[in-house]
Amino acid sequence: MNRDYPLEKIRNIGLIAHIDAGKTTVTERILFYTGILHHMGEVHDGTATMDWMIQEKERGITITSAATTCYWKNHRINIIDTPGHVDFTVEVERSLRILDGAVVIFCGVAGVEPQSETVWHQADKYHIPRLAFVNKLDRIGADFSYAVETIKSKLQPNSFPIQLPIMDGEDFLGVINLIDNKAYIFDKDELGIDYTVCNIANENVKGISSQQKELAKSYRTQLIEKVAEYDEAILKKYLDGKKISEEDLITSIRKLTLSCDFVPVLCGSALKNKGIQLLINAIVDFLPSPIDVPGIEATIPDSKDKKKIIVDETLPFAALAFKNQVNPYVGKLTYLRAYSGKINKGDYVLNVNTGRKERITRILQMHSNKSINKKALYAGEICAVAGLNNTASGDSIVELGNPVLLEKIAFAEPVMSIAIEPKTKVDEENLEITLPRLFDEDPTYHIKKDKETGQTLISGMGELHLEILIDRLKREFKVDVNVGKPRVNYKETIINCAEADGILNRKIGEHGQYGHVKLRIEPYSDNSRIEKSKYKIYFENISSEDEIPKHFLDAIKAGVIESAQSGVLTGNKVENIKVIVTGGSFSPVDSSELAFKIAGSIAFTNALRKAKSILLEPIMNINIVTPEEYLGNVINDLNSRRGKIIEVSDKESIKIVNGYVPLSETFGYATNLRSVSQGRASYSMEFFEYEKVPENISDKIIKKMRGY
Repeated sequence: MNRDYPLEKIRNIGLIAHIDAGKTTVTERILFYTGILHHMGEVHDGTATMDWMIQEKERGITITSAATTCYWKNHRINIIDTPGHVDFTVEVERSLRILDGAVVIFCGVAGVEPQSETVWHQADKYHIPRLAFVNKLDRIGADFSYAVETIKSKLQPNSFPIQLPIMDGEDFLGVINLIDNKAYIFDKDELGIDYTVCNIANENVKGISSQQKELAKSYRTQLIEKVAEYDEAILKKYLDGKKISEEDLITSIRKLTLSCDFVPVLCGSALKNKGIQLLINAIVDFLPSPIDVPGIEATIPDSKDKKKIIVDETLPFAALAFKNQVNPYVGKLTYLRAYSGKINKGDYVLNVNTGRKERITRILQMHSNKSINKKALYAGEICAVAGLNNTASGDSIVELGNPVLLEKIAFAEPVMSIAIEPKTKVDEENLEITLPRLFDEDPTYHIKKDKETGQTLISGMGELHLEILIDRLKREFKVDVNVGKPRVNYKETIINCAEADGILNRKIGEHGQYGHVKLRIEPYSDNSRIEKSKYKIYFENISSEDEIPKHFLDAIKAGVIESAQSGVLTGNKVENIKVIVTGGSFSPVDSSELAFKIAGSIAFTNALRKAKSILLEPIMNINIVTPEEYLGNVINDLNSRRGKIIEVSDKESIKIVNGYVPLSETFGYATNLRSVSQGRASYSMEFFEYEKVPENISDKIIKKMRGY
């Protein structure tokens, strides 16, 4: 069986945006116009196809990324609709890791919002070519020019409109396409299937004034000049006064988009069914196929040798498992992005990360939570497979006999925890089975047993993230639990240097266990601002081979990292410390890796006790939108929560406050903000960094956590 579409006709894209910008509504319209759906669902009614979880339908938000496939102009488009809420940013991260292109959706009223910046920078991280789509131009207060300016000033200076909205006062009538110089008027039916196409250079078009025509002419000239900066062929035609055709512009803009030097900006209103067909055209015209994307680097296991994986089905199979999902009918599904080769149903594959051989029992093309059986998975495609029961997100799945390790996906650390207790013995047994399945789906959930209280601590990215987990435990898996109040995930670090020894010298049966480690710990960075990109414990060895043989160093490091899971102030994780092994001793007879692991752990703990430790707290980037008359109340309230105001900007009668606030001060903030603004202000938050807790507050936290 051969693939159904050639590689150059495939598009693997994601829809990414700030919460409530309209991603799922755009996806719903794409599926309708491409013929996959015969009726458009709505997010606000809980009928959207891609929001299939009951929690998504109830809340009107996307929680988990959902995959689907549609077809347009002889192209196959694989789409992943991602969440916009910051608590579920892991879904965006792992989707962008395996996608070739993205459509970034912006609200026509708000322009660039905090999570817009986050997802944009995630796309930058993976060098994802993208389109920008300014949505919701039907809403009162929508301003396309404002939205474009925020994209250019905050995200990408080389963003430029290839479309302009046709406005009649507050009414959004359609779109002027600057590439073909035509107007698309959506006035014939509410579903937006039919529309009028007019050449604005030659015709009088309803709703388009002479000023708008001149504006479109000016923008088209600017677009050509922008493209000509990078394309010599376009520049030569422009300077010679020759006509630059639609095909010329499409070819040049595609090339610039693929290199990430240019971002085309489109416009429309998904809810009012306007402009979506033109967006699908742009996806086909400008976003990459799998063969347009540079090959990815892989590592040969047990060596430092690198290997380039290119999209070619004649090569050995190599794929990345980027998401797991528990399906009530099929069991565990693993989503794979295939980079090379092909695999058939029933074939055995190797999980390079675990070293295990597993069998592909089913291959499924997903449509949200529904599926179609396939016989094979080819290079450049995205599918779900059944049978990989021991595979985690980020594992490399390859052909037997061809072990290559693809780059894993980095996941953010959770910043908030809750304590849960099963209500009955049956609930306790079910909880032990269920939690690993949920953590397998979402690696940003962490689990820990509190040795002192016996409670199970669940950590996540925020209140909503944890709320969804508890809701799923109760409703999907019928596990009843008592839930404690949310608590902040503090961390510890040190602000001075300290040295200590760790010695293990025991007699166990006929054999001894001996390990002796000397080490020094020191701060790794300026502790007033611990960057979220800097991470964990930094390890160095300056001891001699006569003091500690090199083959014991990994064991010492493992002991240090294990000990760093619990600091001396509050028992929270210790980070941003440099550990230098300075010396020690060993026994040719009694030394072992276990002995040096324990000795390393003892030495690190002893050094921590000698050093001056401080507490770190998660700081959130907060963005508040408020009517001007409540600005004073909002700022006073934020100041009372130890907040820092960075910027206050204007948009008509609305004030936009951007600043930072400790996570511990935000519990119940939604209710309080409604109170101080009579329900008219709104906010969004995302994690920014860890920062030192003020000493007077730190003392209170430490006493409380120690039970004083």
